[in-house]
Amino acid sequence: MRRTLIQTVLPLVFCCLPVLAAVLIAVAIPGQARDFYLERVLPREGGRGSPIDWLILGLGAVLFVLQVMLSWSAMQWRGTKFNTPADKWLNHLAQAAEWFPLLGLLGTVAAILQTFSSITGTVAPEQVIRLYAPAITATGSGLYMALLNIFPSWVVQLGRHLILALGGGEAPMDDLTLPASERLTERH
Repeated sequence: MRRTLIQTVLPLVFCCLPVLAAVLIAVAIPGQARDFYLERVLPREGGRGSPIDWLILGLGAVLFVLQVMLSWSAMQWRGTKFNTPADKWLNHLAQAAEWFPLLGLLGTVAAILQTFSSITGTVAPEQVIRLYAPAITATGSGLYMALLNIFPSWVVQLGRHLILALGGGEAPMDDLTLPASERLTERH
């Protein structure tokens, strides 16, 4: 029973945590803000939606799914050590999460430029706000994907420590003090 818990159940539970976090964050966003975002991002009749948002969301979702799968592999306890070949890729993909806020800001700046280029003459402040508001969706997409894509590697660290504790082993103390980019790499 304990072996099944350590080798199968705990890795599965920990791999589900980033997915649960993604859902909880999406649900926690105020309904009016979520509706506004979805209105601007989803394709409308005859339109394409927001291409930069779709790029960010699509790329972020692919990286997230890959990281969740790699997390499962990385938390597999093999009697004396964890399955570490996935660590390098998991680490690289987690670092890629840093690019999502930058892509979001790029999309926001492009949308702001587009907004201001479409304004001619005197425009009421309400009109400027209405035209400017959709530009923020790219920033939201970038931040959401960055947040989601840092969860899997964190979960692996947490999961490994718990699995080691339940398995009777101890995590090396230096593992807690290393920078995040080095924590998952195999030590020789």
